[in-house]
Amino acid sequence: MYIILKKIFPLSINSPVIQVDLYTGAIFINQALKWDIYGSMLALLALTALFTVTGGLAAVIYSDTLQLFIMLSGAFFIMFKAFQEVGGYEALQYRYMQAVPKLTYENTSCGLPRDDSWIMLRHPVNSDLPWPAFLLGQTPASIWYWCADQVMIQRALAAKSLSHAKGGTVFAAYIKILPFFLFLIPGMISRALYPDDVACVLPEECMRACGSKSSCFNSAYPRLLVGILPPGFKGIMLAVILAALMSDLTSIFNSASAMFTLDLWPCLRPKAGIKELLIVGKVFSIIVVALSVAWVPIIERVQSGQLFVYIQRVGAYLAPPIAAVYLMAIFWKRMNEKGAFWALMVGLFVGLIRLVLDFSHPPPSCKEDEYRPLVIRLNFMYFAMILFWITMLTAVVVSLFTEPPENFRIIRTTYSTRLEEKLRDDEQPDLTVEITLDETVSPMTQDDGKDHNRSDMGEPSSEGQKVLHVALWATSVTTQH
Repeated sequence: MYIILKKIFPLSINSPVIQVDLYTGAIFINQALKWDIYGSMLALLALTALFTVTGGLAAVIYSDTLQLFIMLSGAFFIMFKAFQEVGGYEALQYRYMQAVPKLTYENTSCGLPRDDSWIMLRHPVNSDLPWPAFLLGQTPASIWYWCADQVMIQRALAAKSLSHAKGGTVFAAYIKILPFFLFLIPGMISRALYPDDVACVLPEECMRACGSKSSCFNSAYPRLLVGILPPGFKGIMLAVILAALMSDLTSIFNSASAMFTLDLWPCLRPKAGIKELLIVGKVFSIIVVALSVAWVPIIERVQSGQLFVYIQRVGAYLAPPIAAVYLMAIFWKRMNEKGAFWALMVGLFVGLIRLVLDFSHPPPSCKEDEYRPLVIRLNFMYFAMILFWITMLTAVVVSLFTEPPENFRIIRTTYSTRLEEKLRDDEQPDLTVEITLDETVSPMTQDDGKDHNRSDMGEPSSEGQKVLHVALWATSVTTQH
């Protein structure tokens, strides 16, 4: 059970992200090139595999760095072009509230923009984004993503130095504000410019516009790109969007492969060698891809035309337990292993119940009455807030009723003890011993004066070293000195 919660728990959260990325890329390629959804996913996977399956983490990081500049330049160009098409920010505010499709249901509010569309922190009860839930419920999911997610942690651990890791983290925090201007606002412009396509209501109209019966909100950005860009720039921006999706996919594939290979597989085969671990890592990446593609039809049914909301819902049901345990372990010295274990177990169980109920009871369409029970109607961010406190309460109760951790184990592992310089019981003093060649005798040196440790084959040739480096690169093995 410990292995399941510690190792499989993070994989279960990253899996929906893979599925959403694949589906998003397929939607974009479908809109731009009119390819089939599954054919588009296979093309996207083939490109991603070139970086992940053969290159490893180094290829992922280098490609992400290059793609960052491509994505930012392309997204800024689309944003400025979109504002030019709509007539500026004030024109957008007016045209967005008038963006109603021509064909809709009679005597209903279907297709009408929300009255609070331009309000970020909305009514605590009668809204889709209540401000208390956003502040107290979305925060745990953000803590998990930025502080405990394998994809983010892997980047920090791979930094050249501690200062590089800190600088990269601060830089990422600053540019996090950009998606609001680069994607959210252009999406609203897309609805203002193409209400019949983006804001469609009738199933037949939505099928015509984007191939989905529920809605076409997911196609807002691709529709804007196809509509406002000249033919030459469409291909460039297709590469930009694919770069963004590939960046996310390569990161998750590499992280999932690392977690399974280094954490789970050695539990099954403790004596597994490096070659076996490399093969297992590649095979596991392929299995994750296959499962993600197989899950896409379920996404089409349950996400109701809003992929972003879907991924936030999944995160709200699974991420708060990790955030709660993470914070408790840092700020409360009395927290112990049993408290963390049972807190994660209870949090996972409660979150999975809501996840299953949510998937089995999709939200009604705009012309249908609400039929779902209260536990499902409760906003997912309010549920995340409740789940967060349930997990923390479980951790406190179990920790207080079990033995506290040994004193040496909290040295430099909590916030209050981070500056302590005591030597832990599981540490060795830092001793530097200088050994000269004259003071050592090889155990394989015999009386005949010959060193039997050396091979008669001599040092590897330069060609042999090149072959070795190529082989190590192809199998994602890097050496550091």
